Amino acid sequence: MPWARWHWLVVIGLGTVWILDGLEVTIVGSMSDALADPKTGLGMTSFQVGMAGAVYVAGACLGALFFGQLTDRLGRKKLFLITLAVYTFATVLTAFSMNPMWYFGARFLTGAGIGGEYAAINSAIDELIPAKYRGRVDVAINGSFWVGAAGGAILTIPLLDPTVINQEWGWRLAFGLGAILAVGILVVRRNVPESPRWLFIHGHEDRAEEIVREIEGTVSSESGKTLHDVSDTITIRQRKSIGIGLIARTVFTMYPKRTVLCFSLFVGQAFLYNAFFFTYGDTLTTFMGVKQTGWYIAVFALSNFLGALLLSRLFDSIGRVKMITATYVLSGALLGITGFFLGSFSAVTLTLMGAIIFFMASAGASAAYLTASEVFPMETRALCIAFFYAIGTAAGGISGPLLFGYLIEQASASMDITQISVGYYLGAVLMIGGGIVEALLGVKAEGQSLESIAQPLTAEDSSSESGSGGRTAPQPA
Repeated sequence: MPWARWHWLVVIGLGTVWILDGLEVTIVGSMSDALADPKTGLGMTSFQVGMAGAVYVAGACLGALFFGQLTDRLGRKKLFLITLAVYTFATVLTAFSMNPMWYFGARFLTGAGIGGEYAAINSAIDELIPAKYRGRVDVAINGSFWVGAAGGAILTIPLLDPTVINQEWGWRLAFGLGAILAVGILVVRRNVPESPRWLFIHGHEDRAEEIVREIEGTVSSESGKTLHDVSDTITIRQRKSIGIGLIARTVFTMYPKRTVLCFSLFVGQAFLYNAFFFTYGDTLTTFMGVKQTGWYIAVFALSNFLGALLLSRLFDSIGRVKMITATYVLSGALLGITGFFLGSFSAVTLTLMGAIIFFMASAGASAAYLTASEVFPMETRALCIAFFYAIGTAAGGISGPLLFGYLIEQASASMDITQISVGYYLGAVLMIGGGIVEALLGVKAEGQSLESIAQPLTAEDSSSESGSGGRTAPQPA
Protein backbone atom coordinates (compact mmCIF):
# COMPACT_ATOMS: atom_id res chain seq x y z
CA MET A 1 0.00 0.00 0.00
CA PRO A 2 1.06 3.62 -0.49
CA TRP A 3 1.45 5.75 2.63
CA ALA A 4 -1.74 7.61 3.50
CA ARG A 5 -3.29 9.66 6.30
CA TRP A 6 -4.79 6.47 7.73
CA HIS A 7 -1.30 5.23 8.60
CA TRP A 8 -0.74 8.37 10.69
CA LEU A 9 -3.75 7.31 12.76
CA VAL A 10 -1.90 4.08 13.55
CA VAL A 11 1.33 5.90 14.34
CA ILE A 12 -0.30 8.48 16.63
CA GLY A 13 -2.72 6.06 18.27
CA LEU A 14 -0.17 3.36 18.99
CA GLY A 15 3.27 4.91 18.85
CA THR A 16 2.85 7.69 21.39
CA VAL A 17 3.03 5.26 24.32
CA TRP A 18 6.83 5.47 24.24
CA ILE A 19 6.50 9.16 25.08
CA LEU A 20 4.65 8.11 28.24
CA ASP A 21 7.42 5.67 29.19
CA GLY A 22 10.10 8.32 28.69
CA LEU A 23 8.07 10.79 30.71
CA GLU A 24 7.65 8.27 33.56
CA VAL A 25 11.29 7.24 33.79
CA THR A 26 12.66 10.80 33.67
CA ILE A 27 10.16 12.27 36.11
CA VAL A 28 10.75 9.53 38.67
CA GLY A 29 14.51 9.91 38.32
CA SER A 30 14.19 13.62 39.08
CA MET A 31 11.76 13.26 41.98
CA SER A 32 14.00 11.49 44.50
CA ASP A 33 14.57 14.59 46.67
CA ALA A 34 10.88 15.52 46.65
CA LEU A 35 9.84 11.99 47.62
CA ALA A 36 12.45 11.82 50.39
CA ASP A 37 11.25 14.99 52.13
CA PRO A 38 8.72 13.92 54.83
CA LYS A 39 7.00 17.32 54.63
CA THR A 40 6.39 17.48 50.89
CA GLY A 41 6.81 13.83 49.89
CA LEU A 42 6.54 10.39 51.46
CA GLY A 43 9.62 10.44 53.68
CA MET A 44 11.31 7.76 51.60
CA THR A 45 14.91 6.76 52.24
CA SER A 46 17.46 6.53 49.42
CA PHE A 47 17.08 2.75 49.58
CA GLN A 48 13.30 3.03 49.19
CA VAL A 49 13.66 5.39 46.22
CA GLY A 50 15.96 2.85 44.57
CA MET A 51 13.58 0.04 45.51
CA ALA A 52 10.73 1.89 43.77
CA GLY A 53 12.80 1.90 40.58
CA ALA A 54 13.43 -1.84 40.87
CA VAL A 55 9.72 -2.46 41.52
CA TYR A 56 8.83 -0.53 38.36
CA VAL A 57 11.30 -2.61 36.35
CA ALA A 58 9.97 -5.86 37.84
CA GLY A 59 6.43 -4.80 36.94
CA ALA A 60 7.53 -4.00 33.38
CA CYS A 61 9.20 -7.40 32.94
CA LEU A 62 6.29 -9.40 34.37
CA GLY A 63 3.72 -7.22 32.62
CA ALA A 64 5.44 -7.73 29.27
CA LEU A 65 5.40 -11.52 29.67
CA PHE A 66 1.84 -11.69 31.04
CA PHE A 67 0.24 -9.30 28.56
CA GLY A 68 2.47 -10.51 25.72
CA GLN A 69 0.98 -13.99 25.96
CA LEU A 70 -2.54 -12.55 26.12
CA THR A 71 -1.83 -10.39 23.06
CA ASP A 72 -1.09 -13.48 20.99
CA ARG A 73 -4.14 -15.30 22.42
CA LEU A 74 -6.79 -12.58 22.61
CA GLY A 75 -5.77 -10.11 19.92
CA ARG A 76 -3.79 -6.91 19.52
CA LYS A 77 -6.60 -4.38 19.99
CA LYS A 78 -8.03 -5.76 23.22
CA LEU A 79 -4.61 -5.71 24.81
CA PHE A 80 -3.40 -2.33 23.61
CA LEU A 81 -6.58 -0.86 25.12
CA ILE A 82 -6.27 -2.85 28.35
CA THR A 83 -2.58 -2.13 28.92
CA LEU A 84 -3.04 1.61 28.42
CA ALA A 85 -5.97 1.56 30.83
CA VAL A 86 -3.78 -0.24 33.41
CA TYR A 87 -1.06 2.39 32.96
CA THR A 88 -3.52 5.27 33.32
CA PHE A 89 -5.13 3.83 36.45
CA ALA A 90 -1.76 3.08 38.06
CA THR A 91 -0.39 6.55 37.30
CA VAL A 92 -3.39 8.17 38.97
CA LEU A 93 -2.82 5.89 41.99
CA THR A 94 0.82 7.05 42.08
CA ALA A 95 -0.25 10.70 42.18
CA PHE A 96 -2.43 9.96 45.23
CA SER A 97 0.21 7.92 47.11
CA MET A 98 -0.11 8.27 50.88
CA ASN A 99 2.86 6.15 51.98
CA PRO A 100 5.83 4.25 50.49
CA MET A 101 3.98 0.91 50.24
CA TRP A 102 1.16 2.53 48.26
CA TYR A 103 3.79 4.12 46.02
CA PHE A 104 5.55 0.76 45.47
CA GLY A 105 2.29 -0.94 44.49
CA ALA A 106 1.34 1.85 42.10
CA ARG A 107 4.80 1.80 40.49
CA PHE A 108 4.58 -1.97 39.99
CA LEU A 109 1.23 -1.63 38.20
CA THR A 110 2.51 1.27 36.12
CA GLY A 111 5.47 -0.83 35.01
CA ALA A 112 3.17 -3.76 34.20
CA GLY A 113 1.06 -1.54 31.94
CA ILE A 114 4.10 -0.14 30.14
CA GLY A 115 5.65 -3.60 29.70
CA GLY A 116 2.42 -4.92 28.23
CA GLU A 117 2.29 -1.94 25.90
CA TYR A 118 5.64 -2.80 24.32
CA ALA A 119 4.43 -6.28 23.33
CA ALA A 120 0.95 -5.29 22.13
CA ILE A 121 1.97 -2.13 20.29
CA ASN A 122 5.02 -3.41 18.39
CA SER A 123 2.95 -6.37 17.18
CA ALA A 124 0.08 -4.20 15.97
CA ILE A 125 2.31 -1.61 14.31
CA ASP A 126 4.29 -4.16 12.31
CA GLU A 127 1.12 -5.90 11.16
CA LEU A 128 -0.60 -2.68 10.01
CA ILE A 129 2.28 -0.72 8.42
CA PRO A 130 3.33 -1.44 4.77
CA ALA A 131 6.53 -3.45 4.42
CA LYS A 132 8.23 -0.61 2.53
CA TYR A 133 7.91 1.70 5.55
CA ARG A 134 7.97 -0.77 8.45
CA GLY A 135 11.61 -0.25 9.44
CA ARG A 136 11.60 3.54 9.54
CA VAL A 137 8.23 3.72 11.31
CA ASP A 138 9.17 1.19 13.99
CA VAL A 139 12.59 2.72 14.67
CA ALA A 140 11.24 6.28 14.81
CA ILE A 141 8.35 5.29 17.08
CA ASN A 142 10.57 3.41 19.51
CA GLY A 143 12.88 6.43 19.54
CA SER A 144 10.00 8.68 20.59
CA PHE A 145 10.69 7.47 24.14
CA TRP A 146 13.15 10.33 24.24
CA VAL A 147 10.52 12.92 23.39
CA GLY A 148 8.93 11.96 26.69
CA ALA A 149 12.32 11.95 28.42
CA ALA A 150 13.09 15.47 27.18
CA GLY A 151 9.62 16.64 28.14
CA GLY A 152 9.93 15.06 31.57
CA ALA A 153 13.32 16.67 32.16
CA ILE A 154 12.02 20.13 31.26
CA LEU A 155 8.76 19.56 33.15
CA THR A 156 10.58 18.84 36.39
CA ILE A 157 12.32 22.24 36.33
CA PRO A 158 9.20 24.28 37.26
CA LEU A 159 7.55 21.44 39.19
CA LEU A 160 10.54 21.16 41.53
CA ASP A 161 10.92 24.91 41.95
CA PRO A 162 9.32 25.95 45.28
CA THR A 163 8.91 29.50 43.97
CA VAL A 164 6.65 28.22 41.18
CA ILE A 165 4.56 25.53 42.87
CA ASN A 166 4.07 24.07 46.33
CA GLN A 167 6.46 21.11 46.51
CA GLU A 168 3.81 19.03 48.27
CA TRP A 169 1.85 19.05 45.00
CA GLY A 170 4.60 19.32 42.38
CA TRP A 171 5.52 15.64 42.19
CA ARG A 172 1.88 14.56 42.35
CA LEU A 173 0.98 16.89 39.49
CA ALA A 174 3.82 15.42 37.39
CA PHE A 175 2.26 11.95 37.56
CA GLY A 176 -1.21 13.37 36.98
CA LEU A 177 -0.09 14.97 33.71
CA GLY A 178 1.06 11.56 32.47
CA ALA A 179 -2.41 10.16 33.11
CA ILE A 180 -4.06 13.04 31.24
CA LEU A 181 -1.85 12.39 28.20
CA ALA A 182 -2.70 8.68 28.37
CA VAL A 183 -6.44 9.39 28.28
CA GLY A 184 -5.96 11.45 25.10
CA ILE A 185 -4.04 8.59 23.50
CA LEU A 186 -6.76 6.12 24.52
CA VAL A 187 -9.40 8.17 22.67
CA VAL A 188 -7.36 8.05 19.44
CA ARG A 189 -6.43 4.39 19.89
CA ARG A 190 -10.06 3.25 19.94
CA ASN A 191 -10.19 3.93 16.19
CA VAL A 192 -7.25 1.67 15.34
CA PRO A 193 -8.54 -1.70 14.02
CA GLU A 194 -7.61 -5.20 15.07
CA SER A 195 -4.81 -6.82 13.05
CA PRO A 196 -6.38 -8.66 10.07
CA ARG A 197 -3.52 -11.17 10.26
CA TRP A 198 -4.43 -12.10 13.83
CA LEU A 199 -8.14 -12.31 12.99
CA PHE A 200 -7.61 -14.58 9.99
CA ILE A 201 -5.32 -17.04 11.74
CA HIS A 202 -7.72 -17.27 14.71
CA GLY A 203 -10.74 -18.12 12.56
CA HIS A 204 -12.32 -14.69 12.08
CA GLU A 205 -11.78 -14.43 8.34
CA ASP A 206 -15.01 -12.51 7.66
CA ARG A 207 -14.09 -9.74 10.08
CA ALA A 208 -10.51 -9.73 8.75
CA GLU A 209 -11.75 -9.32 5.17
CA GLU A 210 -14.10 -6.53 6.24
CA ILE A 211 -11.27 -4.62 7.92
CA VAL A 212 -8.99 -5.08 4.92
CA ARG A 213 -11.66 -3.73 2.57
CA GLU A 214 -12.17 -0.72 4.84
CA ILE A 215 -8.43 0.00 5.00
CA GLU A 216 -8.00 -0.42 1.24
CA GLY A 217 -10.92 1.90 0.53
CA THR A 218 -9.63 4.55 2.94
CA VAL A 219 -6.02 4.39 1.70
CA SER A 220 -7.08 4.44 -1.97
CA SER A 221 -9.30 7.47 -1.36
CA GLU A 222 -6.70 9.39 0.68
CA SER A 223 -3.76 8.64 -1.64
CA GLY A 224 -5.70 8.93 -4.93
CA LYS A 225 -4.02 5.73 -6.13
CA THR A 226 -5.51 2.48 -7.41
CA LEU A 227 -4.37 -0.51 -5.37
CA HIS A 228 -3.08 -3.45 -7.39
CA ASP A 229 -4.35 -6.98 -6.93
CA VAL A 230 -2.17 -9.40 -5.00
CA SER A 231 -1.24 -12.68 -6.67
CA ASP A 232 0.80 -14.42 -3.94
CA THR A 233 -1.17 -16.57 -1.48
CA ILE A 234 -0.46 -18.60 1.62
CA THR A 235 -2.55 -21.46 2.98
CA ILE A 236 -2.95 -21.76 6.73
CA ARG A 237 -4.80 -23.96 9.21
CA GLN A 238 -6.85 -21.74 11.46
CA ARG A 239 -6.74 -22.19 15.22
CA LYS A 240 -8.62 -20.52 18.04
CA SER A 241 -5.49 -20.57 20.19
CA ILE A 242 -1.84 -21.58 19.98
CA GLY A 243 -0.28 -23.19 23.06
CA ILE A 244 2.65 -21.70 24.92
CA GLY A 245 4.58 -24.96 24.44
CA LEU A 246 4.43 -24.64 20.66
CA ILE A 247 5.50 -21.01 20.88
CA ALA A 248 8.50 -21.83 23.10
CA ARG A 249 9.53 -24.72 20.87
CA THR A 250 9.37 -22.45 17.84
CA VAL A 251 11.57 -19.77 19.35
CA PHE A 252 14.27 -22.01 20.78
CA THR A 253 14.41 -24.91 18.30
CA MET A 254 13.22 -23.58 14.95
CA TYR A 255 14.95 -20.19 15.20
CA PRO A 256 17.91 -20.59 17.60
CA LYS A 257 20.12 -18.14 15.67
CA ARG A 258 17.44 -15.47 15.74
CA THR A 259 17.02 -16.06 19.46
CA VAL A 260 20.76 -15.50 20.04
CA LEU A 261 20.59 -12.43 17.83
CA CYS A 262 17.74 -10.79 19.74
CA PHE A 263 19.27 -11.67 23.11
CA SER A 264 22.56 -10.03 22.11
CA LEU A 265 20.89 -6.89 20.77
CA PHE A 266 18.67 -6.34 23.81
CA VAL A 267 21.33 -6.95 26.45
CA GLY A 268 23.87 -4.81 24.58
CA GLN A 269 21.62 -1.77 24.32
CA ALA A 270 20.39 -2.17 27.91
CA PHE A 271 23.89 -2.02 29.37
CA LEU A 272 25.01 0.74 27.03
CA TYR A 273 22.18 3.01 28.17
CA ASN A 274 22.60 2.22 31.84
CA ALA A 275 26.38 2.64 31.71
CA PHE A 276 25.97 6.23 30.60
CA PHE A 277 22.48 7.39 31.50
CA PHE A 278 22.28 5.85 34.99
CA THR A 279 25.53 7.58 36.04
CA TYR A 280 24.98 10.77 34.03
CA GLY A 281 23.00 12.83 36.55
CA ASP A 282 25.29 11.91 39.47
CA THR A 283 28.36 12.62 37.36
CA LEU A 284 27.10 16.12 36.55
CA THR A 285 26.15 17.00 40.13
CA THR A 286 28.89 15.23 42.13
CA PHE A 287 31.94 15.76 39.94
CA MET A 288 31.08 18.71 37.69
CA GLY A 289 29.17 21.03 40.03
CA VAL A 290 25.93 21.16 38.04
CA LYS A 291 22.96 22.23 40.19
CA GLN A 292 20.11 21.80 37.69
CA THR A 293 20.52 18.77 35.42
CA GLY A 294 17.18 19.09 33.61
CA TRP A 295 18.52 21.07 30.65
CA TYR A 296 21.49 18.72 30.18
CA ILE A 297 19.22 15.66 30.23
CA ALA A 298 16.87 17.36 27.77
CA VAL A 299 19.74 17.92 25.30
CA PHE A 300 20.84 14.30 25.70
CA ALA A 301 17.27 13.07 25.17
CA LEU A 302 16.78 15.26 22.10
CA SER A 303 19.86 13.75 20.42
CA ASN A 304 18.46 10.27 21.06
CA PHE A 305 15.16 11.11 19.38
CA LEU A 306 16.80 12.87 16.43
CA GLY A 307 19.05 9.87 15.86
CA ALA A 308 16.12 7.46 15.71
CA LEU A 309 14.08 9.84 13.55
CA LEU A 310 16.76 10.87 11.05
CA LEU A 311 18.46 7.48 10.67
CA SER A 312 15.24 5.43 10.61
CA ARG A 313 14.72 5.49 6.83
CA LEU A 314 18.21 4.04 6.30
CA PHE A 315 17.06 0.78 7.91
CA ASP A 316 14.73 0.35 4.92
CA SER A 317 17.09 1.66 2.21
CA ILE A 318 20.59 0.54 3.27
CA GLY A 319 19.20 -2.44 5.17
CA ARG A 320 18.74 -3.82 8.67
CA VAL A 321 22.00 -5.76 8.98
CA LYS A 322 24.33 -2.98 7.84
CA MET A 323 22.62 -0.26 9.87
CA ILE A 324 22.24 -2.23 13.10
CA THR A 325 25.84 -3.42 12.90
CA ALA A 326 27.12 0.11 12.26
CA THR A 327 25.09 1.81 14.98
CA TYR A 328 25.96 -0.82 17.59
CA VAL A 329 29.70 -1.02 16.86
CA LEU A 330 30.27 2.73 16.45
CA SER A 331 28.30 3.76 19.54
CA GLY A 332 29.99 1.04 21.60
CA ALA A 333 33.45 2.09 20.45
CA LEU A 334 32.74 5.76 21.20
CA LEU A 335 31.48 4.88 24.69
CA GLY A 336 34.73 3.02 25.36
CA ILE A 337 36.74 6.04 24.21
CA THR A 338 34.62 8.29 26.44
CA GLY A 339 35.35 6.06 29.41
CA PHE A 340 39.09 6.26 28.72
CA PHE A 341 39.09 10.07 28.69
CA LEU A 342 36.33 10.51 31.29
CA GLY A 343 38.50 12.50 33.68
CA SER A 344 39.12 15.24 31.13
CA PHE A 345 35.47 16.04 30.27
CA SER A 346 33.46 19.03 31.48
CA ALA A 347 29.67 18.97 31.88
CA VAL A 348 29.25 20.46 28.40
CA THR A 349 31.76 18.25 26.59
CA LEU A 350 30.47 15.08 28.32
CA THR A 351 26.93 15.97 27.26
CA LEU A 352 28.14 16.64 23.72
CA MET A 353 29.94 13.28 23.60
CA GLY A 354 26.86 11.53 24.96
CA ALA A 355 24.71 13.22 22.32
CA ILE A 356 26.99 11.91 19.55
CA ILE A 357 27.09 8.37 20.96
CA PHE A 358 23.38 8.06 21.47
CA PHE A 359 22.42 9.73 18.21
CA MET A 360 23.57 6.41 16.72
CA ALA A 361 22.78 4.12 19.65
CA SER A 362 19.15 5.23 19.83
CA ALA A 363 18.48 4.10 16.27
CA GLY A 364 20.23 0.79 16.91
CA ALA A 365 18.41 0.14 20.19
CA SER A 366 15.06 0.91 18.54
CA ALA A 367 15.95 -1.53 15.77
CA ALA A 368 16.37 -4.26 18.40
CA TYR A 369 12.61 -4.05 19.05
CA LEU A 370 12.00 -4.02 15.29
CA THR A 371 14.09 -7.18 14.89
CA ALA A 372 12.28 -9.11 17.63
CA SER A 373 8.90 -8.13 16.19
CA GLU A 374 9.52 -9.24 12.61
CA VAL A 375 11.85 -12.28 12.60
CA PHE A 376 9.53 -14.73 14.42
CA PRO A 377 6.19 -16.25 13.28
CA MET A 378 3.06 -14.17 13.67
CA GLU A 379 1.57 -16.36 16.41
CA THR A 380 4.64 -15.80 18.61
CA ARG A 381 5.31 -12.15 17.78
CA ALA A 382 3.97 -10.42 20.89
CA LEU A 383 5.41 -12.98 23.30
CA CYS A 384 8.82 -12.85 21.62
CA ILE A 385 8.90 -9.06 21.93
CA ALA A 386 7.86 -9.42 25.57
CA PHE A 387 10.47 -12.10 26.25
CA PHE A 388 13.42 -10.15 24.89
CA TYR A 389 12.15 -6.86 26.31
CA ALA A 390 11.98 -8.52 29.73
CA ILE A 391 15.53 -9.84 29.38
CA GLY A 392 16.91 -6.47 28.30
CA THR A 393 14.94 -4.55 30.91
CA ALA A 394 15.94 -6.93 33.69
CA ALA A 395 19.60 -6.85 32.68
CA GLY A 396 19.67 -3.09 32.33
CA GLY A 397 17.17 -2.15 35.02
CA ILE A 398 18.12 -4.55 37.82
CA SER A 399 21.73 -5.72 37.50
CA GLY A 400 22.74 -2.47 35.78
CA PRO A 401 21.76 -0.09 38.62
CA LEU A 402 23.31 -2.42 41.20
CA LEU A 403 26.65 -2.39 39.38
CA PHE A 404 26.66 1.26 38.39
CA GLY A 405 25.34 2.36 41.78
CA TYR A 406 28.32 0.63 43.37
CA LEU A 407 30.72 2.33 40.94
CA ILE A 408 29.21 5.75 41.68
CA GLU A 409 29.51 5.13 45.43
CA GLN A 410 33.18 4.18 45.10
CA ALA A 411 33.93 7.12 42.83
CA SER A 412 32.14 9.56 45.16
CA ALA A 413 34.03 8.29 48.20
CA SER A 414 37.39 8.91 46.56
CA MET A 415 36.21 11.79 44.33
CA ASP A 416 37.81 9.91 41.43
CA ILE A 417 35.47 10.03 38.43
CA THR A 418 37.59 7.56 36.44
CA GLN A 419 36.30 4.68 38.59
CA ILE A 420 33.01 4.94 36.69
CA SER A 421 34.90 4.08 33.49
CA VAL A 422 34.60 0.35 34.26
CA GLY A 423 30.86 0.59 33.61
CA TYR A 424 31.51 2.40 30.34
CA TYR A 425 33.88 -0.34 29.19
CA LEU A 426 31.36 -3.07 30.03
CA GLY A 427 28.60 -1.29 28.11
CA ALA A 428 30.95 -0.76 25.18
CA VAL A 429 31.99 -4.42 24.99
CA LEU A 430 28.40 -5.71 25.13
CA MET A 431 27.24 -3.18 22.52
CA ILE A 432 30.07 -4.00 20.12
CA GLY A 433 29.38 -7.71 20.71
CA GLY A 434 25.74 -7.16 19.76
CA GLY A 435 26.86 -5.47 16.54
CA ILE A 436 29.15 -8.38 15.65
CA VAL A 437 26.34 -10.89 16.27
CA GLU A 438 24.08 -8.80 14.00
CA ALA A 439 26.73 -8.88 11.25
CA LEU A 440 26.91 -12.67 11.50
CA LEU A 441 23.28 -13.64 12.19
CA GLY A 442 21.23 -10.60 11.13
CA VAL A 443 18.12 -11.02 8.94
CA LYS A 444 17.68 -8.92 5.80
CA ALA A 445 14.03 -8.08 6.44
CA GLU A 446 13.82 -4.73 4.67
CA GLY A 447 10.94 -4.53 2.18
CA GLN A 448 9.84 -8.10 2.92
CA SER A 449 6.39 -9.18 4.05
CA LEU A 450 6.26 -10.56 7.57
CA GLU A 451 5.13 -13.95 6.24
CA SER A 452 8.17 -14.22 3.96
CA ILE A 453 10.53 -13.44 6.85
CA ALA A 454 8.93 -16.11 9.09
CA GLN A 455 5.97 -18.20 7.96
CA PRO A 456 3.04 -18.49 10.38
CA LEU A 457 3.17 -21.70 12.40
CA THR A 458 -0.24 -22.61 11.01
CA ALA A 459 1.15 -22.44 7.47
CA GLU A 460 3.70 -25.15 8.22
CA ASP A 461 1.13 -27.80 9.09
CA SER A 462 -1.17 -26.97 6.17
CA SER A 463 0.94 -29.08 3.80
CA SER A 464 0.43 -32.18 5.93
CA GLU A 465 -3.14 -31.43 6.98
CA SER A 466 -5.41 -31.33 3.99
CA GLY A 467 -9.00 -30.38 4.31
CA SER A 468 -10.19 -29.45 7.77
CA GLY A 469 -9.83 -25.85 8.76
CA GLY A 470 -7.64 -24.79 5.84
CA ARG A 471 -7.99 -21.29 4.44
CA THR A 472 -6.05 -19.47 1.76
CA ALA A 473 -5.22 -15.84 2.35
CA PRO A 474 -3.54 -13.32 0.03
CA GLN A 475 0.17 -12.97 0.75
CA PRO A 476 0.71 -9.24 1.51
CA ALA A 477 2.88 -7.48 -1.05
